[in-house]
Amino acid sequence: MCDSARLSRRTLLALAVAAPASGTRPVLGGDRLARDTVQVGGTTGLPRRLTARSWLVADHGTGHVLAAYRAHLRLPPASTLKMLFADTLLDRFPRDGRHTVTAADLAGIPAGSSLVGIRAGTTYTVDQLWQGVFLRSGNDAVHVLAHMNGGVARTVAEMRAKARELRALDTHVVSPDGFDHPGQVSSAYDLTLFARHGLRDPGFRSYCRTRTAEFPAGGGETFQIQNTDRLLSGAWGLRAYPGLIGVKNGYTSHAGNTFTGAATRAGRTLLVTVMHPADSANAVYEQAAALLDWGFAQGASARPVGTLVEPVGEGRGTAPSPTSGFGAGGTAAGGTAARGPSAGRLVEGAGTAVALLAGGAWALRRRRTPRRARGRHRE
Repeated sequence: MCDSARLSRRTLLALAVAAPASGTRPVLGGDRLARDTVQVGGTTGLPRRLTARSWLVADHGTGHVLAAYRAHLRLPPASTLKMLFADTLLDRFPRDGRHTVTAADLAGIPAGSSLVGIRAGTTYTVDQLWQGVFLRSGNDAVHVLAHMNGGVARTVAEMRAKARELRALDTHVVSPDGFDHPGQVSSAYDLTLFARHGLRDPGFRSYCRTRTAEFPAGGGETFQIQNTDRLLSGAWGLRAYPGLIGVKNGYTSHAGNTFTGAATRAGRTLLVTVMHPADSANAVYEQAAALLDWGFAQGASARPVGTLVEPVGEGRGTAPSPTSGFGAGGTAAGGTAARGPSAGRLVEGAGTAVALLAGGAWALRRRRTPRRARGRHRE
């Protein structure tokens, strides 16, 4: 098997767990998370105006989902998918390593992408490239790192495998940068899994909370880049949220605004994901802040409605059950059954042996997501 097709034993196990040959999969995290109504237990006082198509608030430490709405609804993720990119590649290269960018590294970046301003012929450290990913959501930085990793196709295959390892079964990766492509989807549940996993890495945590950095401009010159997370920076008429530690925002004209954030207060860290609110660009941040306020105010009184599952091989043995103790059974988000991709499609580019191991057709039910034209990608 060639190097680009070789995957770890943990990845193979993740694929095997995620692809049963037949039958109906229980809902990851508990079947309440698949319902089309707001799920909250034992408390009141949720923010009144929540226009997002999907949202979730959870406790980072315990993994308890405190409240959710259509947590498994599959929607275009925009740049929040870069959390999975970082989960997959962040520790792949030494951060003091240096790379001189070529024109080939920058080929294929979609028109309208958000860019940090990388130039062919200029040398960057790996640390600077990751600053470009986290702060400016630069698709140029993503493509350079992907080419350093052996190419976009290989990186996409590894991101798909990583998603299965994290048991993020709502996610289908088409491009490493999160730009709009037909079939590229994730969910509030999966994005929260990506953030929770990433925040366990000190490097990930450090990058996503960085507000500004100096970035090479060529010729020994630099320019300042700022984090586009408005709750972190306090920009565009918003105040910085107290205790915020990241994580990632995203926008395209197709996906709308999406945000996954984390904040710490009195030693407790909460996670929140808000996808596609109907209001202005600030609404995604305002609603995320309101949900964080609610979560911190509830303390221990909020009874969980589900849980964030642990990655394959962690938490409860080698191959943990796909659900917690909050209930099993049910269908995909909204109760809509749809056919999922074949096992062969799941591991496209990852080698025939993995396809044989995964085996059979996916039984995970999926909500169909309509295809639309690609849109501008900016933060």
